[in-house]
Amino acid sequence: MFTNMKPLIGISCCTKLFGTYGTPNHAASDTYVRATDLVVSGVPVLVPANGRRADIAALVAKLDGIIFTGSRSNVQPELYQGPPHAEGTPEDTMRDSVTLPLFRGAIAAGIPVLAICRGMQEFNVAMGGSLHQRLQDLPDRMDHGMPMHPNPLVRTGKAHSVRIVRGSWLHRIAGSTEIAVNSLHNQGIDRLGAGLVAEAVAPDGTIEAIRATGTPALAVGIQWHPEYDWDHDAVSRRIFEAFAEAVRERAQPQAAAAD
Repeated sequence: MFTNMKPLIGISCCTKLFGTYGTPNHAASDTYVRATDLVVSGVPVLVPANGRRADIAALVAKLDGIIFTGSRSNVQPELYQGPPHAEGTPEDTMRDSVTLPLFRGAIAAGIPVLAICRGMQEFNVAMGGSLHQRLQDLPDRMDHGMPMHPNPLVRTGKAHSVRIVRGSWLHRIAGSTEIAVNSLHNQGIDRLGAGLVAEAVAPDGTIEAIRATGTPALAVGIQWHPEYDWDHDAVSRRIFEAFAEAVRERAQPQAAAAD
């Protein structure tokens, strides 16, 4: 698709209300854009949360890799036959209508996928899995939510360890079977979707990383946020570097065919 051109990296957006009058906007955190610019060396392309108006086929035809982002909102429970959310739980139905079919289209087309936090939960639901809605309400589970602290380094700092499956993709990336991660989520995986395997779990058994098996390209999900600390955490940086390598590997035969 490209030779001397940078790859196009889709970054999923949320719908958020901005400004005095609460005007709807399509938004993604600058942390994902910076990681795409500075580690992946790609061109960030924001994918709007425009619901059923989204042209999934066109996105799949143009994008060379996709980062599915985290968000405060939660996946609609009816998409995985779950009970209704508690009153006041934020949802983003327009985003769900884009990201779930985009996951399936990207995996079928062999587009590398890196799914982070909400993105990993969407990945699981897109593949037929289900979610726990509030991990902190379950027996023997810890609170995985973001600490309410004015210092951003505390909010996004390391919160707990994860045990990595020996011999897994993440084990090769991390070079260890245990690492420390941040934690900014309330929901988590319940039943794994079809073709997905767990790559890491928290001390309380919560699945923290997943990978799709038998796919043409890398498709992984990370429950924590490597985009917050890739500039000083080696494992976080390697996650984005591995995604970048998968994007380059996919691009090489396409570039040769174009020539």
